[in-house]
Amino acid sequence: MNIRTAAAVVMAAALAACGQLLGGGGLQPGQTVSGTLEASETKSDQSNAVADVFQLNGRQGEQYTLTLTSETFDPYLYVRGPGSLSQDNDDDGSGSYNSRLNITFPENGTAQVYVTSFSRNATGAYNLLVERTGEATTNVAGNNTAPGQAPPIAAQALTGELAQGDTTLQSGEFIDTYPLQGLAGQQVEISLASQQFDTYVAISGPGGFSQYNDDDTPNNTRNSRLVVTLPANGEYTIHATSYAAGETGAYQLNIGPAQATTATDALQGGPGQTFAAGQTMNGELAQGDTTLQSGEFIDTYNFQGQAGQRVTIDMRSTAIDPYLILLAPSGAQEDNDDVTPEDRNARIETTLSESGNYRIGATSYQPGEQGAYVVTLQQGDAPQVSASNSARRVYAVMVGISDYPGSGNDLPLTAEDARKLQQSLQRQGTLAAESVMLVDGQATRANVRAAIQRVAAAAGPNDLFLFFYSGHGNQVRSQVSATEPDGKSETIEMVDGAITDEEMNQMFQQVHTQTALLVLDSCFSGGFARNVVSRPGVMGIFSSEEDLTSSVAEKFQAGGFLSHFIQTGLEGAADENRDRVITAGELGAYVRREFAREERIQANTQDGQSNYQFPVVERGAVQVDAPVIAL
Repeated sequence: MNIRTAAAVVMAAALAACGQLLGGGGLQPGQTVSGTLEASETKSDQSNAVADVFQLNGRQGEQYTLTLTSETFDPYLYVRGPGSLSQDNDDDGSGSYNSRLNITFPENGTAQVYVTSFSRNATGAYNLLVERTGEATTNVAGNNTAPGQAPPIAAQALTGELAQGDTTLQSGEFIDTYPLQGLAGQQVEISLASQQFDTYVAISGPGGFSQYNDDDTPNNTRNSRLVVTLPANGEYTIHATSYAAGETGAYQLNIGPAQATTATDALQGGPGQTFAAGQTMNGELAQGDTTLQSGEFIDTYNFQGQAGQRVTIDMRSTAIDPYLILLAPSGAQEDNDDVTPEDRNARIETTLSESGNYRIGATSYQPGEQGAYVVTLQQGDAPQVSASNSARRVYAVMVGISDYPGSGNDLPLTAEDARKLQQSLQRQGTLAAESVMLVDGQATRANVRAAIQRVAAAAGPNDLFLFFYSGHGNQVRSQVSATEPDGKSETIEMVDGAITDEEMNQMFQQVHTQTALLVLDSCFSGGFARNVVSRPGVMGIFSSEEDLTSSVAEKFQAGGFLSHFIQTGLEGAADENRDRVITAGELGAYVRREFAREERIQANTQDGQSNYQFPVVERGAVQVDAPVIAL
């Protein structure tokens, strides 16, 4: 990830000459590799620090210990792929700053081993030791055992009771635990049911592995269900507890091998949710969903179709690579992976050949992918926004800058953030025609000022005014010390100069909608909260605190984490109670929750102090239940 601040120009220029991570190569068991982190090397996508990357080939079930030592910097080690392999380590627990990882390959493949530092600017010599500590899981013929071929988990049906005297969590819930011996690649299904309390089930195991479930969403119950693929050989612990503190009562715990299925079986089984024409469904592929034999999670939907009817089904996501399946009443199947070679979203456009109940499968291209998505069904003409629902319209000024003047100051994907948000709101039919998008060279100070004035004047009192920005931010010395306790003003950087927080406050005085939303994904953006969220009806969401940088969200193919979460949130993921209206409270809670899932997003002050990136959500006088957007 890249730090999104104008102060990073010098570093960005040095990195521009490097197209890939320097150093590295293939690793062999028993080998000690000596290397050096150098300031000229490309930054890693995990910690924004310079890094060397190595490749380690392994077979399913093989176990390795990786030890990283250095006398000149605080080592940080992480490994990605294949399959579900994803582990990090800062300190090895021995009292030293050295880093050690114990990994197990969940499937055959090549893992990327990243050697980096806890402090992003640290450099120096290091040693990396690779040791094989366990052999691959093999079948009788000596070949590597594929997932699902390991000895099956024995089915168990257990009864228990949460009661006074049980182990109690710090948050007040009673908990019972059960051991489970597992092998890498095994798929396990765990279900916890009770008629007396709201169940919550979890599993933990080797290498920090952890999965949990509150409600069995596919079956719309408060019982809990998990389907997990074990990443390593070893002992796991199943945790049976409750959603709320102090709940007691009897329960039933079932443990057994997961029942993987074909796509046809998955679509034909279970009721699924029913679509109406023009409707959008918000879903999430997650542990506990039906799992295909090839390892992908799948959700099912259905709709009534007529022969000769033209149908368009879209599945969009920035968290997974979407894959759509359409099953006709006769069993005929149609699939789609990508809309175009440039667009990973999925679309099926077809004329129905028969009448009856059709089934839609929403899944992913790769096994094990998890994340939120949106599925839209259009039968005939697409629905249009009419005068009767004009109160739902969003009047937006959307600004994204990737191409800054000069060399070494550009940002990846930030202009794309503005484009994605515009496309998302257009697909929903909520974006007013008067809205303006300014990207790269269009994003001048004068153009932004004129756009805010023009769009704000067109918006009615019941509409939402939205200003969105993704790009560089900065801090500068301020003469307005009364409103800037630290003596600094925060800015967003246009292609021809800066717009300060005081200037943005003046521009927002022209906005007269009942609700106005300011979203800034830039370094130090939290400082705008004090100035702009200063009158009734203005809500602000900012990517970082006022003295800390913000990072590029390369893992989501987005210019920033906030940009990604705002897009998915407004598409429906923030609609927690599923009433088709996203409130100020829901949107703020969703952004905070998604940031919390992204652990250790590194951030820095202007003078180099290290910390972590957290969003700033300031509602001002906007009530928690105030509607922001209707879906």
